[in-house]
Amino acid sequence: MNIPARPGIGSIHHFFRTGVAKADPAVNDAMERELNRQRDEIELIASENIVSKAVLEAQGSVLTNKYAEGYPGRRYYGGCQFVDEVEDLARERAKTMFGCTFANVQPNSGSQANQSVFMALMQPGDTFLGLNLAAGGHLTHGAPVNQSGKWFNVVSYGVRPDTHRIDLDEVRDLARKHLPKVILAGGSAYPRIIDF
Repeated sequence: MNIPARPGIGSIHHFFRTGVAKADPAVNDAMERELNRQRDEIELIASENIVSKAVLEAQGSVLTNKYAEGYPGRRYYGGCQFVDEVEDLARERAKTMFGCTFANVQPNSGSQANQSVFMALMQPGDTFLGLNLAAGGHLTHGAPVNQSGKWFNVVSYGVRPDTHRIDLDEVRDLARKHLPKVILAGGSAYPRIIDF
């Protein structure tokens, strides 16, 4: 079966040089509208915070073509030397920024980062405290549909109905009662500054 090439996509030359505006105008149009939305609206969801042009360029670079499973110098695939350089730079910068000896910069989502912390600090069945999803917590803070809610004993805390702020007295009382291994002090859709 012969499938005719779309305009601008017919050769290998175009594969490497044709941008999305020419390759798929409909997707490009949606991207432009999303860019305008982000420029014109204030985003209050932390996980949807905007990134700089430099970050957009890095995320949309040739590095996205490289599968780099494992750690620098110990990858499962060859040809990772340049990806290793970037990860080593990120790791060293994170260690400097946070004043720590070790850093892992691989989790590409908050969910994976939370999972890494859970597995490092707890065993399945251990108890942790987390902000209730309805109060601004995240699925990974113990929602029954999430792995955290299936593997661990979750005790949720909420917000005061009169102020909609985390009820720190409730957190203290629950911590004393349940003796959790971990207390999650953060939220996903909690719009207030947490009083640590």
